[in-house]
Amino acid sequence: MKKWLSLAMLPLMYGPSATLYMRRKTSHRITRKLHTTQTLYLTFDDGPHPYYTTKLLDLLKRYNAKATFFVVGTLAKKYPSIIERMHNEGHAIGIHHYTHQSAWLLTPHQLAEQIERTRQTIHEITGVHTHLYRPPWGHFNMATLAVAKHDDIVLWSHIFKDWKVQGNHLHLLKHPIADGSILLLHDNGDTKGADSSAPRCMLQALEPLLATATQQFLALPGEDHECY
Repeated sequence: MKKWLSLAMLPLMYGPSATLYMRRKTSHRITRKLHTTQTLYLTFDDGPHPYYTTKLLDLLKRYNAKATFFVVGTLAKKYPSIIERMHNEGHAIGIHHYTHQSAWLLTPHQLAEQIERTRQTIHEITGVHTHLYRPPWGHFNMATLAVAKHDDIVLWSHIFKDWKVQGNHLHLLKHPIADGSILLLHDNGDTKGADSSAPRCMLQALEPLLATATQQFLALPGEDHECY
């Protein structure tokens, strides 16, 4: 009985338990906030989207704001001109898996393939070897740190549930936000569990922040490590 119970616990230990541990872990490899002054870091997950990401880039350009985009490899391959525009306009581009899959469901080999295929896709379009990585849903597994050993894993200090039209927390963008904070937003509503029109609400809430914030908006550092 104990043996069967132990076997049944393995998936829980491999994924959810590893995530809980990593989310609480203090490590130079995992970034939730930066020690900078007069600066905020906008990050966007799940894109690029052919409509909403271009609208977002227009908005960022209007306010001379830089951001970091954690892109899905298949979408980057489908919309390379958007990735190229991100790069040309001074934004940072990070890895968000080749397909939008949780690390809980991936073997170490599959996880490595998700990361490396996305890295290669970004490099083919921009010439940059990115080392910024954010796993979808912030899910880790027991192999994540070993597989992503050359990467800077970026989490967040603020999340707004902006993948939903109703019940999101975008009103919090009106509140003061501490320097060095990393804000997680979404520029694609086509992922599982999201509302397809949710990015429209995000864009509406983001513009007042860009217009009134006293901090500057910069892209995250972390590209082109010397080991590549």
